[in-house]
Amino acid sequence: MAAQKINEAHEHIAKAEKCLKTSMSKWKPDYDGAASEMAKAAVAFKNAKQFEQAKDAYLKEAEYHTENKALFHAAKAYEQAGMMLKVMTLLHLQDMKKMPEAIQLIEKASIMYVENGTSGTAGIALDRAGKLIEPIDLEKAVDLYQKAASVFENEDRLREAAELLGKASRLLVRLRRLDEAAVSLQKEKNMYKEIENYPTCFKKTIAQVLVHLHRGDFVAADKCVRESYSLPGFSGSEDCVSMETLLAAFDEQDEDKLSRVCNSPLLKYMDNDYAKLAISLKVPGGGGGKKKKSPADPQGGSAGQPPADEDDDYAGGLC
Repeated sequence: MAAQKINEAHEHIAKAEKCLKTSMSKWKPDYDGAASEMAKAAVAFKNAKQFEQAKDAYLKEAEYHTENKALFHAAKAYEQAGMMLKVMTLLHLQDMKKMPEAIQLIEKASIMYVENGTSGTAGIALDRAGKLIEPIDLEKAVDLYQKAASVFENEDRLREAAELLGKASRLLVRLRRLDEAAVSLQKEKNMYKEIENYPTCFKKTIAQVLVHLHRGDFVAADKCVRESYSLPGFSGSEDCVSMETLLAAFDEQDEDKLSRVCNSPLLKYMDNDYAKLAISLKVPGGGGGKKKKSPADPQGGSAGQPPADEDDDYAGGLC
């Protein structure tokens, strides 16, 4: 069966080459016909599990479509070539080095989709590429998710853009790039607010508070909660009360209260990266932030002089 498919593929390649030949009666190569034959060859190679040859056939198909100015079809062929490399990495783990090449091809396809006016398809391709590379390169996955979000944002598809930014935000937290995570979360929240998805805004507020407290910026964390009071339904909600209690515990350096909030189901069952931030959060005096107990308030109460600031390299840590 495999041998038959391989022979079939070579027959299609021969036909493609014939399409490219010119003569006295045929002045121009038939790129459309050649691309069609190479597509058939690629499928035959794929069915024979000859994925390297299938990839090469898809690349030839893309080349011929490009010559024919059929950008959408060229992009699809580049994307398929990338997927052949992905299959090879899954079948042979020693071929993991091929994954970056696969991502490059999918990125190339996404650019051509945008040029062709099919930006939505470009965003989907970039999202797919992000999922592929995430297990081996978080930094690149962040880049791809952000690019995909930008594509959808330019198309005013804010729900898709916000979801992709959410993926980027979580990975930025995992990478401990907390300043960038804070910016990303704010952008997410603004998008959800614009499409009036207020319950998700509440969850983003919780994530913002956790990130800012790990950054050692109590003022920014408090500001996020105060700004959220303008969101319909936030004031008095479980999310609101929880964050008010968390900030009070942090400000008062009440370790027990902080622990109760951070281990509550509301925070414990968030996305894993944010749940880890909650569990690892410590009161300032315990090394979890910038604020320290003042001599006038040894018990951590609110009376006395305000605590002094000092540098902190995320001493609260991430799990």
